[in-house]
Amino acid sequence: MPASDSSTTLDAVDRTILSELSRNGRISNTELAARAGIAESTCLKRVRALQAAGVIVGFHAEISPAALGLHLEALITIRLHAHARGDLRRFQAYLEQLPATQRVYFLAGDRDFLVHVAVHDAAALRELVSDTLSLRPEVASTSTSLIFAHAVGPRGL
Repeated sequence: MPASDSSTTLDAVDRTILSELSRNGRISNTELAARAGIAESTCLKRVRALQAAGVIVGFHAEISPAALGLHLEALITIRLHAHARGDLRRFQAYLEQLPATQRVYFLAGDRDFLVHVAVHDAAALRELVSDTLSLRPEVASTSTSLIFAHAVGPRGL
C-alpha cells in the first residue's frame, strides 16, 4: 500500500469525499458526487487520485466480533523489557498474527503496544493475557481494559 504523499493538498471537495467515504465506504459514486457537489466523472477521478496518492489506503467490510461469537472485547497495553525493544517489528508481527487480535497500535510513552482483541469469553481473555502474552520473555507487563461499547463519532476532516 502506498504511503500518503506529504505534498498531497486536500481541498474542501476532497475532504467531503473522504468524510462521506469514512462514514459509508459502500456509498455509490452517484450519491458521493451529489454530496460533494461535483459531476460523477469528476468524483470518480478524485477518488482514484486519492487512492493513487495513498490518502485512501483501502476499502473493507467491518465485521461485528459478536456476530462471530466473540462476545468480549478488550484493550491490552503491553510494555516490553528494555532489552527487547531492539526487535519491535518482530513482536508487532507476533501480535498481529494472534487469532484474537483486531488491531495493533505501536505507542509512544510508557507502554509499547495497545492491542484491541476480541475473544469468546472471560476465560479466553484470561488465557490470552496470562498464558500467552505474559509468558513471552519480551513482555515486562500488561494491563487489560474491557470494552463495554463502541461509539463512532463524526469523522471531521
